[in-house]
Amino acid sequence: MQKRWLVKSKPEATIVDSLSASLNIDHKLASLLAQRGVTTFEEAKHFFRPEYSDLHNPFLMKDMDKAVARLEQAIAKGENILVYGDYDVDGTTAVAFFYSFLSAFYAKTDYYIPDRYKEGYGISFAGIDFAEANNFSLTIALDCGIRSNDKVAYAREKGIDFIICDHHLPGEKCPDAAAVLDPKQADCSYPYKELSGCGIGFKLAQAYALNNNIAFTELEKYIDLVAVSIAADIVPITGENRVLSYYGLKKLNENPSSGLRSIMELNNIKRELGISDIVFIIAPRINAAGRIASGRQAVELLIASGRENTNAKAFEINNLNIERSDLDKNITAHALDMIDKSVVLQKRKSTVLFHETWSKGVVGIVASRLIEKYYRPTIVLAVEDGYATGSARSVRDYNVYQAIEACSDLLEQFGGHKYAAGLKIKIENVEAFAEKFERVVSETITEDMLTPCIEVDDELKLDNINEKFLRILKQFAPFGPGNMNPVFITKNLSCKGFPKVMKEKHLKLEVFDSDNPLRTVEAVAFNMAEYFETLCSKIPFTICYTIEENNWNVRTSIQLNVKDIRF
Repeated sequence: MQKRWLVKSKPEATIVDSLSASLNIDHKLASLLAQRGVTTFEEAKHFFRPEYSDLHNPFLMKDMDKAVARLEQAIAKGENILVYGDYDVDGTTAVAFFYSFLSAFYAKTDYYIPDRYKEGYGISFAGIDFAEANNFSLTIALDCGIRSNDKVAYAREKGIDFIICDHHLPGEKCPDAAAVLDPKQADCSYPYKELSGCGIGFKLAQAYALNNNIAFTELEKYIDLVAVSIAADIVPITGENRVLSYYGLKKLNENPSSGLRSIMELNNIKRELGISDIVFIIAPRINAAGRIASGRQAVELLIASGRENTNAKAFEINNLNIERSDLDKNITAHALDMIDKSVVLQKRKSTVLFHETWSKGVVGIVASRLIEKYYRPTIVLAVEDGYATGSARSVRDYNVYQAIEACSDLLEQFGGHKYAAGLKIKIENVEAFAEKFERVVSETITEDMLTPCIEVDDELKLDNINEKFLRILKQFAPFGPGNMNPVFITKNLSCKGFPKVMKEKHLKLEVFDSDNPLRTVEAVAFNMAEYFETLCSKIPFTICYTIEENNWNVRTSIQLNVKDIRF
């Protein structure tokens, strides 16, 4: 699939010169900092050396005083408290974090994860009935609840209060809860808006700890869970999220929680982990529990202690992930076949697919897989309780949530973000929805949005790349949305000798440029074996790439990870 390269504009030269001089770093690195909004020595200090003191006062968040007061009241009166969260990674880590924090000093605490298939996303009537049957008078909802007005009203009738801790977009009116913590509320002046659901739970715990003389170290014990939520939920790694993920990764690599350690050991992970490792290795295994069996199994693993105990639970979850992987591969193959056999579907600017045999638990993954081949807003639906229920995924810069909202007259329920959403439709309305969604997308999407984009930070010569450059570049991590691993362009390259084909689809090569033919740099190009013959012809080429450290057989070297090649 052809990609477009979008080169970022260069920052102001005076700022780059000042940063380069004050930090004693290469101008190219100073330019990368300026692109990320780091323009002074002091800002660079906070960027490279995040501190917990950089976190905002949690009481700046709307309703935080009410939330802490209600929690203190419940503890003082000996009420039963239920920690409630969604079944995905953000929800289960949020529940594991807050339950672990609270139960360490208050025994009348339990947790609840709704069943994906029986109850669906978010707060459920069944969950409230469970709370009533077990005498829970306060429920703390994490990563859900901001649009659950009817559920919260139902709970209030039963004498159950809710503290909502959510990060999704609110509706016109928030639930009538004891407290609603969500920085995305229009009248919430909290300085940082992009916390994960687990991050909101962290702020509530931080506020309670401040008010009750509980040491911050009691929060630090579980900070790796917060980092996992940030990575898995694809929230920007800026501001507070940078601080939390920085220290969360540090703990994950040095002294992880027992459950996370067991996942790492089971998958033979011995290297230092970054955000992408959480996304591709840890998160899918935690997610598999809620997709295939029950999200409660994920929480059981994340709060467990004792190697024998956590190893057994990690083994179960790993097996669920294998089952999940097989399921999503089969459904993806079926979905691609449906598109390939339909000229109408191939010509569309959106994809909406539904089949009664598909599993709801993996439709989000399947939607992402379809975008890899047909780069356009995609919705995949399965049957649940007589309705078509599924997930939407989007492409860069396109707000799929707004497009779905424009079709809300055909929906029973929907919610989500700019790039990912969930929805529920009457089966008889699926075809009408697909037609209307296609009309909306066609009217609002641009051709640029329908072409995969690689955002390029700067142009380099190979001579710019050395050990010092890489050492400082590594300190830009954690990488993720809002602070992506920098992508560079180098022009007029040649291949030394011939590239090596790996596993029939990848390439390993050494490149040099005309300015210094003696200086070569190793490069790897995944899924680019199609370029083998052209590279062998010695035609000069341009690549865009990230720079990484390659560790192989106790040898460490600089390696370029090629994202695209142009001849």
